[in-house]
Amino acid sequence: MIDHENNNRGLIDTYEALQLAESVELDLVVVSQNGDIPVAKILNYGKLQYQKKKRQGQSARPTVKEVRFRPNVGTGDYNLRINQALQWLNKGDSVKFAIRLRGRENQYRQQAGEMLDRIVADIGQVGKVQSLDRRSLIVQIMPA
Repeated sequence: MIDHENNNRGLIDTYEALQLAESVELDLVVVSQNGDIPVAKILNYGKLQYQKKKRQGQSARPTVKEVRFRPNVGTGDYNLRINQALQWLNKGDSVKFAIRLRGRENQYRQQAGEMLDRIVADIGQVGKVQSLDRRSLIVQIMPA
C-alpha cells in the first residue's frame, strides 16, 4: 500500500488501510490488480477521475492546422510550409490549405487551382485528401 504522501507502507490489512484512509479523509483506491498482491493507494478518487477524463479528452480530439497561401508565393516559402505540413501530418494532425485571392488576383484562379494540384501531389505520399474544393480554393488533407 502507498499512503497519501507517496510512502510505501508495504503489506497492510485491508481494514487497517481503510481506517488510515478515513483518518486523512481520502479514498483507498486499487491502482494495480496484476500479480498476487494488489497495490492500493490513498488518494482523492474524484480528483483521479477528473484527471483521467481530462487526459482522455486531450488525446482524443483531432486538430486541424491551417496553411494559407497567396497565388504568387515564392518557392522557398512554399517548401517551408509544405515541410511544416508534412511534420503535422506525421504527428497525426490534419492540415487545411487555403489559397487566398485578393483584387486582381481573381483573374488567375486557374493558377491557384494548379497550385492546389501541386500541393496534393507533394503531400500525397504522407496524407490522403479529405476534401478538395476548387471553387473556394481549399484542400483538407488527413494523415494516411
